[in-house]
Amino acid sequence: MKKRIVVMLLAGGQGSRLGVLTSNMAKPAVPFGGKYRIIDFPLSNCVNSGFDTVGVLTQYRPLALNSYLGTGQHWDLDRNYGGVFVLPPYVTEGENGQWYSGTANAIWQNREFVDQYDPDYVLILSGDHIYKMDYAKMLDFHRKKKAAATIAVLQVPWAEAHRFGIMNANADGFIESFEEKPKEPKSNLASMGIYIFDWKKLRDYMEKDDADPESSNDFGKNIIPAMLNNGEVMVAYPFEGYWRDVGTIQSLWEANMDLLGQKPVLDLDDDSWRIYTRNPVMPPHYVSLTAQATNSLVSEGAVVEGTVTNSVIFSGAHVEKGAMVKDSIIFPNAVVGKNVTVEKAIVGENSVIGDFSVLGGPVRPGEKVNNKLTGDITLIGNDVTIPAQAYIAKGAVVNTENPHQPAKEA
Repeated sequence: MKKRIVVMLLAGGQGSRLGVLTSNMAKPAVPFGGKYRIIDFPLSNCVNSGFDTVGVLTQYRPLALNSYLGTGQHWDLDRNYGGVFVLPPYVTEGENGQWYSGTANAIWQNREFVDQYDPDYVLILSGDHIYKMDYAKMLDFHRKKKAAATIAVLQVPWAEAHRFGIMNANADGFIESFEEKPKEPKSNLASMGIYIFDWKKLRDYMEKDDADPESSNDFGKNIIPAMLNNGEVMVAYPFEGYWRDVGTIQSLWEANMDLLGQKPVLDLDDDSWRIYTRNPVMPPHYVSLTAQATNSLVSEGAVVEGTVTNSVIFSGAHVEKGAMVKDSIIFPNAVVGKNVTVEKAIVGENSVIGDFSVLGGPVRPGEKVNNKLTGDITLIGNDVTIPAQAYIAKGAVVNTENPHQPAKEA
């Protein structure tokens, strides 16, 4: 039986700009939206699009992600033919093992996985973006244009264009030029890191690229420019829905805030396009008589006894009596102690904030805060215990390697 398309999902990113949140897990495994993980979005898009053969390429800190994926049952990807497969780097007989040296090299190392399905096309995705997209429509577009490669694109603010692969396309969508993260972009049409290739053609280009010792083995830097230079038909597929690269603390916080409100920017209450996840086996959330929760998401197993405003509270989290949580994200099983104040913060999984502490307070005179990664968002890593009466200034980062000492006055 021949599979028309195989999906390869790149999920091995270290996510260094997410700081302590990815110290023990790959970026696609980071919690999002009260009950999800980032990787739930591309996996759910695959299922909703009717694509059921997915290779998940892992590399950095894969344990949490591998355990989370399991057999793929929670995304209806536990199939007799096809399904979801975890694909880490490996060593073959007579070769020296190596990490994936680039996005194209990751696919090349797993060419035998793709070959066994003998597909016409391969869809390549990133595991760290938040969006809803019908890949079947993109495949139809690719086939109608008789393209060798189709790249999903969206318009980004000009000030952000230098962070992306930027392309120029004519009125019919055919790509005329491509620049990877240009200093002076000529267009604001940005690659979303979503590609459809004719498999046999891509395989030939990757083989040539792998033989070049000077290559970065990257789609944006090497494969796509090589195909353009050779005159291959390449088209831009326009996307106009919600899409966010949650590769920074600021963008992760903003994307979670986008879920709030009566008409959220990203609507997860959508029966026509469900986002599937691995649900924890927990009782319903509990909001006590002393609690107040407004404009917030509170997931199953959470207990709220304090005040929660404009925040996202994950499963198993506990906001104790007298605590005030505002504009914040409380990850799974974290505890916010009695009479704690948390403002514009992210509190990592299993962390405990001691009673009468302050998170996100003003920077005090003489205090130095390294907020290069966080801006004005206070970040508490996973498995951190903050002692009682601690004062953590806005933008500060606390992890298990630099535990914060209690302040004299909270």
